[in-house]
Amino acid sequence: MLYQYLPDVSFVIVTLYVVDFLLAFTIIFLERKNPSATLAWIMIIFIIPIGGIFLYFMISQNISKKRIFQLHRFEEARINAAIHDQIRDMDSGQYTFLDPKVKRWHHMIKLHQTYGNSYYTQDNTLKILTDGKEKMASLLRDISEAKVSINVMYFIVKNDETGKSLIDALCEKARQGVEVRFLVDTMGSRHIYHHHLKNLKDAGGKYAFFFHPKFKVLNLKLNYRNHRKLVIIDNAIGYLGGFNIGNEYVQTTRKFGYWRDTHLRLVGSCVQDMQSRFLLDWRVASKEKLTLPQAYFDDPASCGTTGIQIVSCGPDSTKEEIKHGYLKMISSAKKNIYIQTPYFVPDLSILESLKNAAFSGVDLRIMIPRMPDHFFVYWATYSYVGILLDAGVKVYIYDNGFMHAKTICTDGQVASVGSANFDIRSFKLNFEVNAFVYDSSVVKDLEASFENDMLLCHELTKEMYKKRSILIKFKESISRLLSDLL
Repeated sequence: MLYQYLPDVSFVIVTLYVVDFLLAFTIIFLERKNPSATLAWIMIIFIIPIGGIFLYFMISQNISKKRIFQLHRFEEARINAAIHDQIRDMDSGQYTFLDPKVKRWHHMIKLHQTYGNSYYTQDNTLKILTDGKEKMASLLRDISEAKVSINVMYFIVKNDETGKSLIDALCEKARQGVEVRFLVDTMGSRHIYHHHLKNLKDAGGKYAFFFHPKFKVLNLKLNYRNHRKLVIIDNAIGYLGGFNIGNEYVQTTRKFGYWRDTHLRLVGSCVQDMQSRFLLDWRVASKEKLTLPQAYFDDPASCGTTGIQIVSCGPDSTKEEIKHGYLKMISSAKKNIYIQTPYFVPDLSILESLKNAAFSGVDLRIMIPRMPDHFFVYWATYSYVGILLDAGVKVYIYDNGFMHAKTICTDGQVASVGSANFDIRSFKLNFEVNAFVYDSSVVKDLEASFENDMLLCHELTKEMYKKRSILIKFKESISRLLSDLL
């Protein structure tokens, strides 16, 4: 009796592999993914035919051809005109840099102007926040003093004491008549539901979920997450960086220990660019037809002398704007590069640029966490920093908890702080935003923080790395095979 079913089973197996074959050659190749990502997907699809097909359609849609974020005609005209005029003045030498050292980075500023459509502002002040309790206290204090508007966007908001304290603060301001908008990522904040935000809505506030599916268990944009962390208060104060909202980010926990991150509190014209980024994301998530008022484009009062460009990237574009900023910083370095990142999964262009810098005599230091929060990403990270040890790169493993900061400093003159990690996911798959900072005093403060963190690290030497076990080598090999999908 059993044998009569064998032809049917064979037919099913053959059909599955024919479907796999067609998927590999009609979808993956037509989407023109990079070769390593293509090979990784082929491996997954042929090893687990049904599961592989399902995973592909769940997490590998190509949305780069879709124009998700759109400026209104008036907004686009004003922004493009402002950037065009600024480029003209810089190229002709008519532009006055408040800090003469920034002139050295004129070409990097122009890269972000032309490639990332990012305006350069130099009337800003900022405060570096590396402790979660300090950041949260500062944020809640500024929210409590808001008079006009509060716009909040986070990848992760936990349904815990810290998350509730933020939502309660927003409810209170909404009741006072302040215009409140609260945007969270559907997957990152998956424990936040509509009923958790009912009080905010009843108080007059608004909320939205980014890429929110009709059915939460069937999210066809699973792989494309809004990883940005932005808060803009009264169009005057901005917060940007790596901290999310939850208990683990403000206190020592059993799982992670102390959470070490970097966030910025910003005041100045750059806050307008942060506001623009938020409003574009809000339009997509909420469907609210919100237009920037004419007053938004008026010049605010000067607040300082720090130069900043707000740069965004995401899977809606193939340009990888933040990655190109990193590449420019690395290739322009003459003295030193300090990098802090929880995930280090670079593509070939980043890896080779780091090697070139190290071989050129640049003091290149990378700091990563000791413990993993994502298994495959951690071992891929360990593998890639191991490659750089042979180039003379110094690698430090943070032992005091979890290192989640996303910073890069170059030559004590320019830095980038934001939500983007040094990994392919941040470059290609996530929606990210970073502040590129041109100010020697700020960058030296960030370098000092890095050097203080070194006291809480152990250095990974070539000798230590060579002694790793066969099991670790196996974990690295598997993780690197999947690195383009992580």
